[in-house]
Amino acid sequence: MSRRLLNLPNVLTLARIGAIPLVVVCYNLPTAWGRPAAAGLFLVSSLTDWLDGYLARRLGQTSPFGRFLDPVADKLIVAAALVLLVQGHPHSYMAVPAIVIVGREITVSALREWMAEIGERAQVAVSSIGKTKTTLQMIAISLLLYEHKLYGLPVYELGVVCFYVAAALTLWSMVMYLKAAWPSLRKA
Repeated sequence: MSRRLLNLPNVLTLARIGAIPLVVVCYNLPTAWGRPAAAGLFLVSSLTDWLDGYLARRLGQTSPFGRFLDPVADKLIVAAALVLLVQGHPHSYMAVPAIVIVGREITVSALREWMAEIGERAQVAVSSIGKTKTTLQMIAISLLLYEHKLYGLPVYELGVVCFYVAAALTLWSMVMYLKAAWPSLRKA
């Protein structure tokens, strides 16, 4: 990889991908600290999502590779965490929002690709609701991975509530993207 591709923002994004196996291993460790460690790694990785974008703009290091890699890293770490959560709690109350989130990501990614192909990519650019959805997903997943009570707070239960709100925002943002693309979809 060239030096231009290995700038600080892209290294942070690659680190987010590299954290995935660590999150998986920690979550499955038969120790009291395994799941909190997985949650901490996931949370730090989530924060790098904001940081890499900020640094890329601030340092003038935006690149096509970074614009490609960043959403891929986000989707990979979220999908891995969702698989862990459904594995750890194999119930429909966990599987349904996970399916909603993964299904939306596949749908919106395909929609963006298709819209770019027909020259209408701007119609499905990232919106503020998409950013809010992502933030709430990251909080929810971190709480669910942590799983234990913290200073008497029911962290897991709070995570479930956030997870459902995130799933609702996920559906809402997908509807908004489809609505924005609808005129182009009708022409096809």
